Amino acid sequence: MKSQRLDFVTDVPTSPTFPRDPHDTDRTRPEVVSYGDDRRARGLRTLAEITGESGERVVDRLRDIAPDFADWIIDFSYGDVMARPGLDRRSRQLATIAALTALGNAQPQLRVHIVGALNVGCRPQEVIEVILQMAVFAGFPAAINALTVAREVFEQATG
Repeated sequence: MKSQRLDFVTDVPTSPTFPRDPHDTDRTRPEVVSYGDDRRARGLRTLAEITGESGERVVDRLRDIAPDFADWIIDFSYGDVMARPGLDRRSRQLATIAALTALGNAQPQLRVHIVGALNVGCRPQEVIEVILQMAVFAGFPAAINALTVAREVFEQATG
């Protein structure tokens, strides 16, 4: 019979590190992944910068039925995640549009984030390209639904 040998890991793994900006020359300070300022204030600021009034309306409509959920959107989604330093606002909005397109059933949220993409400097053609790419991964119906929403947003923006 073959003997079993158990190897035990005796060292403790180090904390995961956040990827560094290759242009950051100061290698002595850790990358910022948490903030000292108030996450609610940061979330409100980020929400306003990205979505403007449309995002604020969404949160306000949730307050009467689920006030905690409204706070989670501000604190976690916008204060902790959308405000992180690892991606710029444009990249985050394009990633969000891709995810919402792929879901195929989140047209109201997609509308808010297409407006947000335009607010942070994305061009309509960039939004369309992201949606077209999702046809490969999420299917044509999801892409068609997203393109319909995008058309409505672009028409309202130029209105």
